[in-house]
Amino acid sequence: MKKSAMIILLLALSSQVYSQIVKLPEVIITAVNYKYLNAVDSAENSLTVQMLEEKVAMFDLKGYELYNDEYDTHYVTFYIPDGKILAAYDKNGKLIRTIEKFKNVKLPKAVQNAIAKRFPNWSVVSDVYKVSFHKNNDVANKQYKVRLENGDKKMKVKLDEQGNFQ
Repeated sequence: MKKSAMIILLLALSSQVYSQIVKLPEVIITAVNYKYLNAVDSAENSLTVQMLEEKVAMFDLKGYELYNDEYDTHYVTFYIPDGKILAAYDKNGKLIRTIEKFKNVKLPKAVQNAIAKRFPNWSVVSDVYKVSFHKNNDVANKQYKVRLENGDKKMKVKLDEQGNFQ
């Protein structure tokens, strides 16, 4: 029994000595829709918003069960509890445009500071973050609609991502 166990162990170890080392070419994986990711990218976006935007960029349209190459444009909606993204893809899987809406996201510092400076005694009750992207633009249009309260007074304001009131 000991000899057979020892023989099996030696065979297992000796088989690794003859293994081959094969060098494979380097593979770089990039998102087909990298322009979209660059346009909507913001370090201050919440993690859930970033993750959903990455799903939109990495979505494999041709691998989707409802894909039909007869149509020029395909619309896909991505949902999370805090928001959604409606994305339009061409028949090759490239992102054409998106419309995004998220509720109660963390506001960027520039937006928080602009609100605090202009409305010092007001508090933020809720907000809506809207993004629209089109493949012909390098920059996505981002807007924050913020609901403010001060006692019995209520107000809604719109700001861009730099904190400029609209």
